[in-house]
Amino acid sequence: MADAPPHVRYAADGPIATLTFDRPEARNAWSEAMLAQTIAALDRAADDPAIRVVVVTGAGPAFHAGGDKKAMQERSGMFAGDAAELRDRYRKGIQSVPRRIAEFDKPLIAAINGPAIGAGLDLACMCDLRVAARGATMGSTFVTLGLVPGDGGAYFLARVVGFPRALELMLTGRVVDADEALRLGLVHEVVAPDELLPAAHRLAQRIAAHPPLAVQLTKRAAYRAWPGDQAAALELAATFQGIAQNSPDHRRALGS
Repeated sequence: MADAPPHVRYAADGPIATLTFDRPEARNAWSEAMLAQTIAALDRAADDPAIRVVVVTGAGPAFHAGGDKKAMQERSGMFAGDAAELRDRYRKGIQSVPRRIAEFDKPLIAAINGPAIGAGLDLACMCDLRVAARGATMGSTFVTLGLVPGDGGAYFLARVVGFPRALELMLTGRVVDADEALRLGLVHEVVAPDELLPAAHRLAQRIAAHPPLAVQLTKRAAYRAWPGDQAAALELAATFQGIAQNSPDHRRALGS
């Protein structure tokens, strides 16, 4: 694994880190090495106090093709084994990404430069915000391959667009373009392809301009409250506000 070619590029620019998936031979689809490199890149961003926001994008024409069809056909790598072995591989492999993201306090922005298909769409939905290039396409296409969203994509897509719409997209396997994705609430903004990264970085800069503790606690409160009950949400809000209100960032923001 240590000798695997780098398929996740990491670049830091002030308070913003950019993670770029770069596995062109597979349209940036997952491999076991790429999963490990993604976790390592997220760890690196989490451990750097200078980084406040992370942008995730793809190199080349695709954002992320999800599962590697060649590996599926060969039943190799993460697709090898019987039902019990595959269950274990999914839990320890591709599901390590949503588990890591669930504990990642800094905002994640998906800059969707091209097709985000299957687990690639799921990854975009795991991010907090999504900006898409006009011409990008998105689809939860597992059923077309006789599969289910093994990375937890049913949960993440429903969290973004709501259960009825997510179910329709998953059961039909249809692919939508960026403009329809915007109408569905799947992405927050659609821009020209050459404006994608600048737009994502402008959004990141607006977030990074705010006190980082408040941003991170707000993100955590939002996710912990959804889809919980009101009492739990209010208790968590009071706890996090007590922390934030005693922070140096809060006092500086007040000018005191």
